[in-house]
Amino acid sequence: MRRIGVPIALCLMLAAAGPQEPLAQDRGPSESQAAPTAPAGSYLIGPEDILYVGVWKNEALSRQVPVRPDGMISMPLLNDVQAAGLTPMQLRDILIGRLSDYMPNPEVSVVVQEVHSPKVSVLGEVAHPGRFDLKGRATVLDLLAVAGGLTEFASRSRIVILRNEGHHAQRIRFDYDKAMQDGAQANLDLRPGDIVLVR
Repeated sequence: MRRIGVPIALCLMLAAAGPQEPLAQDRGPSESQAAPTAPAGSYLIGPEDILYVGVWKNEALSRQVPVRPDGMISMPLLNDVQAAGLTPMQLRDILIGRLSDYMPNPEVSVVVQEVHSPKVSVLGEVAHPGRFDLKGRATVLDLLAVAGGLTEFASRSRIVILRNEGHHAQRIRFDYDKAMQDGAQANLDLRPGDIVLVR
């Protein structure tokens, strides 16, 4: 009896097993996953911004909506949708995906009508702790520079960014020395409402 070659044997075993559930990394991005990285210079929606969401040929869904302090907007049919931390185009894509459950091929536009000075805070061992306006794209190192730099008592490897992610707070560790050495690879972009703690 002839032996079946390894590639043929594998094919036969896979065929017998039937269709498989795709692995988590093979699935398309969902709203619960981290938002894709915004292009450099893109405006990120922040809390208290005023948006206009237009749905073509649907006046009932088209409206002006404020971004709540928790980063969400409220829309008919969709209830709460995360908006803060996304670009207008990213939010538009999410709304299109959600509205597709209710109508075929929805056409959606998102316009930022009012910008309410998104802010970030830095506390602890910096020369000038405080709250600062976030104008355009800024990184942790940018904020530390504006705050006058670290004091001599600061622990460079124990800096933490507190970020509000909808209904929970995320703690992100930041290594100052690694960011200074590796540059953009280790430096982190800030989002409106971020708090940087320097211990």
